Amino acid sequence: MTEEIERSTARVRFAGISPRAYEHPADRGALALLRAVPGIGPVLQAVAGAFTERGERLVYLASSIRVGPKQYPKLDRLRLEAAATLDVDPVPELFVQRNPVPNALTLGIDKPFIVLTTGLVELLDDEGLRFAIGHEMGHVLSGHALYQTILQRLMQLQYSLGWMPAGYWAIRAVIAALHEWYRKTELSCDRAGLLCVQDPAAALRVHVAMAGGMDTSQIDTAEFLKQAKEYEQVEDIRDSVLKLVKTWPLTHPLAVVRAAELQKWAASEQYREILTGTYQRREDDRPTSTFTDDIKSAAKSYKDSMNMSEDPLMKVFNEFGEVLGNTAGKVWSKFGNSPNN
Repeated sequence: MTEEIERSTARVRFAGISPRAYEHPADRGALALLRAVPGIGPVLQAVAGAFTERGERLVYLASSIRVGPKQYPKLDRLRLEAAATLDVDPVPELFVQRNPVPNALTLGIDKPFIVLTTGLVELLDDEGLRFAIGHEMGHVLSGHALYQTILQRLMQLQYSLGWMPAGYWAIRAVIAALHEWYRKTELSCDRAGLLCVQDPAAALRVHVAMAGGMDTSQIDTAEFLKQAKEYEQVEDIRDSVLKLVKTWPLTHPLAVVRAAELQKWAASEQYREILTGTYQRREDDRPTSTFTDDIKSAAKSYKDSMNMSEDPLMKVFNEFGEVLGNTAGKVWSKFGNSPNN
C-alpha cells in the first residue's frame, strides 16, 4: 500500500482473513438474536435508511483532526499497518477528537471511519495504539459500524421522544438489545486488535490502562488478572444479581473481565493457528451465515462458560438449563415420534 507498510515485515499479515476467524461466538449469536426480535427489523432499517454516514462524518471533519501523512503521521502509519494486517480495503479514515475520556469508536454505513479521543492517544504507548486501532479495524471488517451508527442515532432520538411514552420505551427496548450485542462485539474486536499487535502483553497493558493504570511500573499484571477471578468467584447469589444489574446498561464489558477473556484466547490453539496461517478466509464464507449455526455456536460458548464459571447464579442457570433440556428431550421422544404426528 505505502512505503511504510512495505517496510513493516515483523508481523504476520492475514491475507483475505474472514471476520469469522476471530469473532467471538457470543457476538454472532447475539446479532442473530437481535435480528430475530419481533419489530426490531423495521426500526433498524428505518433508522439506517434515513441518512448515510454523511452527517456523522461531516461533524468529525469539521471538529476533529483527520489523520494523514501530515497530521499525526505516526497514527497514520499505525492505521495503514493495521489495515494491511487484517487486509481491510479501502482503509478507513481516522479522526482524533478532543475529549479527555479515553475512547474509540467506529461509525458509518457505506464508508466506515474510526475516531480516537485525545484521552486515549495520550494514555497509550505505540503498541497500545496499534492494538486500539486494530480493534476498531475489527469493527470495520465485521460490519459492526452499521449497528453502532444506528445505536448512536437511536440514543439521540430517544430524547426527542421523551414526551411520548410509547415511542420512548420502544426505542429504549431496541437500545437495550443493541447494547447487549455491542458488548459482545468488543470481545471479538479485542481479538482483532491482538492479531494486529501480536503481543498479548501489549494488549493487557491497554486493559490495565483503561481500568486505571497510570504507571504500569506500579501495576502487577498477574495481580490485576486475579481481580477477574475474584469477580467471577463470588459466593453470594446476591452478588450475582448485582453483577447483572450493573452490567446490562453498559456499552463495553468490564475491564478486568475483558482482559481475562482476551488473555484466555491468546493462550488458545485457535489464536496460534491463525498466526501460522490456518484461518477461515472470506472467499470460503457462505453468502449468509445461517441463524441456526450462529445460535448453536453462541449456545455452546455460553454453556462452556457456565460450566467453567464459579458464579452461583451461573451454576443455577446451567443446572436449570440441563433439567429443562432433558425434560424437553423426554417429551419429544414420547410425542415427537408418535404415529399421529
